[in-house]
Parts: sequence; structure tokens; C-alpha cells
Amino acid sequence: MQITLKHKRALVTGGSRGIGAAIVKRLASEGVDVAFTFANSPDRADEIVKEVKALGVRVLAIQADNAEASAVVGAVEKTVAAFGGIDILVNNAGVLAIAPIDDLTLADFDKTIAVNLRAVFVATQAAVKHMQEGGRIINIGSTNAERMPFAGGSIYAMSKSALQGLVKGLSRDLGPRGITINNVQPGPVATEMNPPEGEFAEMLKKLMALPRYGKVEEIAGMVAYLASPEAAYITGASLMIDGGFSA
Repeated sequence: MQITLKHKRALVTGGSRGIGAAIVKRLASEGVDVAFTFANSPDRADEIVKEVKALGVRVLAIQADNAEASAVVGAVEKTVAAFGGIDILVNNAGVLAIAPIDDLTLADFDKTIAVNLRAVFVATQAAVKHMQEGGRIINIGSTNAERMPFAGGSIYAMSKSALQGLVKGLSRDLGPRGITINNVQPGPVATEMNPPEGEFAEMLKKLMALPRYGKVEEIAGMVAYLASPEAAYITGASLMIDGGFSA
């Protein structure tokens, strides 16, 4: 596979840590100018900026709260202003509220919808105004859209399932314009927030065909493929990369 992304321009939401940071670095390594948003930890964002600059591409860190629609639109506009356009949007930012139904609050519900779903729509709507034919929208969903094998994950699973319908519908809107939109649906992936060891991790591994956590670089690799010209015939899809969690 040869990925040809040099001189493309991308925005990755939630790009300062975990899967998002891996996506930022992978796209940059392919020659993409990358902007990314972060909600907190400016020091961590600065580290990513330094790493990306060393790869010889342009980079922009944007502090933005994805729960605020105006901040999401602002991030798109800042990317376009800095790079002269946008070719790739990766909707990666997300929140996770895990609790039994009796303990979940309306605030938990509203924030989950605002960040995991509304922000995806808002960013996509803002970005496609500036995209040409060949544009790419890639959302980071979850295998939990298909399978939620433990209690407490109801509103998280709901938000990721809703992305599937959103992508199917938007693929019809964007297809005639030559823009693709897809979901990448990771299973358990090793990050600071989701360590691959411990009682919970061992329970999840028993549910998988490949009994290990995924690597952030593996998710980033699928994103890079979907962003490439080789994936031009893929749209409206929700693609699992979950070690057989949903098999």
C-alpha cells in the first residue's frame, strides 16, 4: 500500500494524547500539514507540536472544548486560515461516561451527546464548506456501537451507534461532491486512560479473538489509509479494528 498524502491539510480533534496524538503524528509523517485541538494540558500539546515540526510539516495546536459548537467551528476556521484550506477532518475527540442507569445524570447524557455526536456534525458541516473533491471525513467511533458486553456503557454505546446513522446519511449528501465519510471503530486500545493491564483489561481480552489490546499506531494506520486516494471508493462505512471483539 502506498499512501500519498503529501501537502494535504488536516484537522484532528482531540489530538494531544492517545489515539488522537498517534493520528496527528502518522498524518504528519505522510507529509500532511496538521492542526489539532486540545481541551487541556497545553504542555502536552506543545510536545506534539515539537514532534510534528521535526517532520517538516506545518502544525497548529488549537485549544477548544468540543462540547461548545462555536469552538468546534472556530477550530475549522483557524485551520483553514492557517493552511489555506482543509482536505481531511478526523473527528476523534470523545468522552466516556460509564455508570449504572441509576447513577447517570442528565449532565452526563448531554455532554456525551455534545462531544461524541453533535461536535462531529458541527465540525463536518463547517469543514465541507471548504473541501474540494477528494475530501475525507473520518470519525473515531467504537466497537461498542455493535457490542456492549458489560453494564454501565449505555449512553456511550448510544452515541457511537448514532455515528453509524449519521455517516450513512451524510455519505449520500457528500458523495456527489466527491467527499467520503466513514467511521473507524476501535476495540480496546492501550492508552493512559485505558491501560492494557488490570482486572478490567483482562475481562475484555477474554471477549476478543486476538487476546490483546490494540496499539494507537494501528488505529492511526487505518485512518491514514481512509484519508488516502486508495480509499476513494469507501464511504458510509463503519469499519471495525477491534481484535475480533465484535466477532
